[in-house]
Amino acid sequence: MTDGTTTLRTAIRGFRTGDGPRLVEAWRRSAPADPIAPDRFRSLVLLDANFDPAGLRVAVEGDRLVGAAYAVRRLTPVTGTGLEPEQGWIPFFFVDPAARGRGLGRRLLTDALDWLHGHGRTRVDFASYTPNYVLPGLDAEAYPEAARLLESLGFRTLYEAAAMDRRLVGYRVPDDVVCLAGELAARGYRFATPADDDLVELVALARDRFTPDWARAIRECLAAGTPLDRIVVARDPSGRLAGWAMHGAYESADERFGPFGVLEEMRGSGLGKVLLHLVLERMRARGAHSAWFLWTGERSPAGHLYRKAGFTTTRVFRVLRREAAR
Repeated sequence: MTDGTTTLRTAIRGFRTGDGPRLVEAWRRSAPADPIAPDRFRSLVLLDANFDPAGLRVAVEGDRLVGAAYAVRRLTPVTGTGLEPEQGWIPFFFVDPAARGRGLGRRLLTDALDWLHGHGRTRVDFASYTPNYVLPGLDAEAYPEAARLLESLGFRTLYEAAAMDRRLVGYRVPDDVVCLAGELAARGYRFATPADDDLVELVALARDRFTPDWARAIRECLAAGTPLDRIVVARDPSGRLAGWAMHGAYESADERFGPFGVLEEMRGSGLGKVLLHLVLERMRARGAHSAWFLWTGERSPAGHLYRKAGFTTTRVFRVLRREAAR
């Protein structure tokens, strides 16, 4: 998998104090379409409760850091999933352009996979690690060489996630949505900013009917000071919480939309359409020039709803999985 020259010149080891600034700079050179700032690297990687320095495999040549592959497994459980003892993730890897063509990417990924296998992980996903994924998966259009390398190592596509954006300059709630909101209100549906006491029900709804990671995101962003007016909740005529939409939940990014969910049995009622546009209206009122998110099924009901609301697909990511040991 490697040639003798690469082996002699390049050492692969775990992350050490002092590597961070060099890693961020090498990342910028290696993935210019997705550079990372030092504070994001600190938050998403170094301060992650599951971070193990030994799992962040770095390639060095003398005092120059020329690549990295991040392997992670759960050290702390996530509500609803536990420790997932067979599961590992590789959220990112990269090789400096000046060090390519010598098999270093394969060496780094193989080393990261070996590390995970040594901790009992027989299933490895790229790159859908929660809670702190950098991107949902691989953008094969932006990184075709990485796509070929992952495939050669046995990774296969599980599904695709679409990132979408919508321009908000000049936005106003469409007339048909205004009418729909009025019709739903006349039937007893209510749309409002949640009060503090509503949050218990909202977090439970996200956790039990959608995904524990959404519940975590809502809880953590609000605990960190995200204002409640970033959320709109919908209640049905009986008073049951039927759905919500929000923005600003992830990394304090006000223009990032979501999470967003409507109970399955309520879909088709128009609740989702109204919730989406009410939050877009609030975003525009706060001066947002656009709304964006990283993850939806392009052909899913949500994907169709977004497109009808003016969103367009900006990137497509492949969520990949490798089963069993090499």
